[in-house]
Amino acid sequence: MTGRPRIITDNRSFSQQYKNLASGDCICGRLRLRPGEEHLLLDLSARGIVGIPSFLSQLCSRSKVFQTRLFSSHMLPGTQVIYTIHDLLEAITEYGRENRGDVIVKLEGKNAGLGILKFASIEDVYSQSVLDQLPYPYVIQPFVPELRDLRVIIIDDYTEAYERSNPHSFRNNLHCGGGAAPVDLTDQQQGLCTAVMERGGFPYAHLDLIVAGDGGSYMNEINLRGGLRGARIHADDYQLRIEQAEEKRCRMLLEKSFQGGGKIIKT
Repeated sequence: MTGRPRIITDNRSFSQQYKNLASGDCICGRLRLRPGEEHLLLDLSARGIVGIPSFLSQLCSRSKVFQTRLFSSHMLPGTQVIYTIHDLLEAITEYGRENRGDVIVKLEGKNAGLGILKFASIEDVYSQSVLDQLPYPYVIQPFVPELRDLRVIIIDDYTEAYERSNPHSFRNNLHCGGGAAPVDLTDQQQGLCTAVMERGGFPYAHLDLIVAGDGGSYMNEINLRGGLRGARIHADDYQLRIEQAEEKRCRMLLEKSFQGGGKIIKT
């Protein structure tokens, strides 16, 4: 790249400048892509354009399937992606070998607990899949009856965590009637959050952790943004911290690679 980089800070400018962006240019802020436009993130990355947040983290936030592929080693054992009926047949053998019972299915593109389904067995999942009632791909994981559900919000040096619980449903999401109470994270849980965020290039995140009956903690889902119901942080403070986190990384990029120069394109 020659000259100073362009720094795109809003989606309108991105749409106008998309074809003209070059290696070293920076898009600061989440892109509001329509369903089916996720391939643009790959193109931007291949062209050497920098994303703040990273394009990897933006894609992760849009896909439970991609999260599972990327972070499976940090998830509850048995969590996996089902792309085809052949994947499901292999999972049936594995779940049978481990003598697992109830199964959770996570539908792609559904949030706030609305795409979480519970089945009495993986054979029930098979029946629904064969009958074309479950759209591929989706995520399966063993159902853990006594798990704890923790929501963690991390923005640079700000961290808070609270436990979500619902005595009347296995869906602990506040959107589904759950309640919240603040908790302190263990060192292991903090390390888990750090490892996941570093792997996915997340500068800030909402992370959902599950704590199994044996005390083991696992990553469940991650997103760049999420609801603040149950959180201590106020929406205005939250938004300000997000903007500061993005601006700080933008300045660091310019100072490191372009000696502080940069042309900001904003409408």
